[in-house]
Amino acid sequence: MGLIPYKNEPYLDWSDEANVEAMRSALQDVGSSLGESYPLVIGGKRIETDGEIVSVNPANPSQVVGRVAAASEREADMALDKATATFETWSRTAPEARARILLRASAIIKRRRFELLAWAAHEGGKTWAEADAEVAEAVDFMEYYSREMLRLKDGVEIYSVPGEESRYFYQPMGVGVTIAPWNFPVAILMGMTSAAVVTGNTVVMKPSEFTSVIGAKVMEIFEEAGAPEGVVNFVPGYGSEIGDYLVQDARTRFISFTGSMKTGLRINELAARQIENQRWVKRVIAEMGGKDAMIIDDSADLDAAAADIVASAYGYSGQKCSAASRAILHADVHDDVLEKVIEKAKALKIGAPTEGGPDVNVGPVISEPQFEKVTNYIDVGKNEGETLLGGDPGDPSEGYFVPPTLFEVDSTATVAQEEIFGPVLSIIQARDFEDALHIANDNPYGLTGGVYSRNRDHLELARHEFRAGNVYFNRKITGALVGVQPFGGFGMSGTDSKAGGPDYLPLHMLAKTVVERF
Repeated sequence: MGLIPYKNEPYLDWSDEANVEAMRSALQDVGSSLGESYPLVIGGKRIETDGEIVSVNPANPSQVVGRVAAASEREADMALDKATATFETWSRTAPEARARILLRASAIIKRRRFELLAWAAHEGGKTWAEADAEVAEAVDFMEYYSREMLRLKDGVEIYSVPGEESRYFYQPMGVGVTIAPWNFPVAILMGMTSAAVVTGNTVVMKPSEFTSVIGAKVMEIFEEAGAPEGVVNFVPGYGSEIGDYLVQDARTRFISFTGSMKTGLRINELAARQIENQRWVKRVIAEMGGKDAMIIDDSADLDAAAADIVASAYGYSGQKCSAASRAILHADVHDDVLEKVIEKAKALKIGAPTEGGPDVNVGPVISEPQFEKVTNYIDVGKNEGETLLGGDPGDPSEGYFVPPTLFEVDSTATVAQEEIFGPVLSIIQARDFEDALHIANDNPYGLTGGVYSRNRDHLELARHEFRAGNVYFNRKITGALVGVQPFGGFGMSGTDSKAGGPDYLPLHMLAKTVVERF
């Protein structure tokens, strides 16, 4: 296949009035179609269910974004059956044909870009810039994984001995279950599912119940791109009702999951148990969150450091597994950095992304349960240290808004150790760089981390000793680019499955060695 070299999809320029007008028009169009119903899609057939998921706008909880059919074990069983049957033909489909479906999906996303941004604003509570970065990432996953499949389709080079031919190649695994989070409902759902599909597997695709309408839009894209019936099966539902069933079933070959540590560990435990008629060791590809730290030493550019701390901590209201939730400041620069962080955080504009335009920096948290979780942590933080900013969430009936919150705490404080997933940042003072690195590593997670420093010895020490899967120097620690910054963590942050990297597709395939003597 003749394809241009891979490159990341550019972000929209919100200073361009044409983009602003296109976004306002898309918000209006999507706003006129709120409240519609969306069925399951199993083997190409639309299936209604007794239960439903009512999805609301987190900035305006009285506004219903859509009603999505909720699968029970009965529908989950149907989907696994259909995916199992379809695997027989799909696994034999040429890799080039599978890659073309992803390339067409990429073109569809580009054509529907503003519409998808509007859905992300309504259902995900995403600011315009955050929504755009996510949709661009979805394009990148389609473009990157299609090219990666073409690179891997004939296997990889190994050695042969005289008189023999040795080949090492990959083949599809079987039925995959993709369980996606609400914070990147386009990019992660499409990324996990497309990786499974392009490698020849069939998929039971379960979006988060908080962003199931966007999940339905993702399913529309796969169908429009030409994915044959049964290759992708759209099975929204509550994790408590169908999650364990899908993970434990003997027909499930692998589970691709992004979400909380607690849920990820449960999936890993359930998947490890062999049940009747199960003929393989299930593979779990898991990304499970973080408690990410940025270290600022005494040689750093303090203005740049403060700006990137704020961007990393409060972008999408801190609801990224890569978000900075700890800022570890060298004692000599602590006061200066803190002053700058507070100043920049105070300047952030909080509002509803559907109403406020491109200058809204902080939207709501995703749901009432998440609002309660974050506010409970804020109450804990008030008792553990000094509240430097925020700390007073609003009335959730008017939107799940939590203002940027900042605590000065000890490194062992609850708010400095546990994942909050909200706009809450802990400031921790360190004696020196080694102390700061020790504090950063003193946590069960290990997803992202950052160091601001001009000291080469400090950077090289962190390069090898900072225990995180993605470490960034002198920049923000969020916004990993597909193909440029492969993303996945250590420790309790998951299986270090680097999404958007060269090792990711082989996780969805079986490596096979065939030797022929002549």
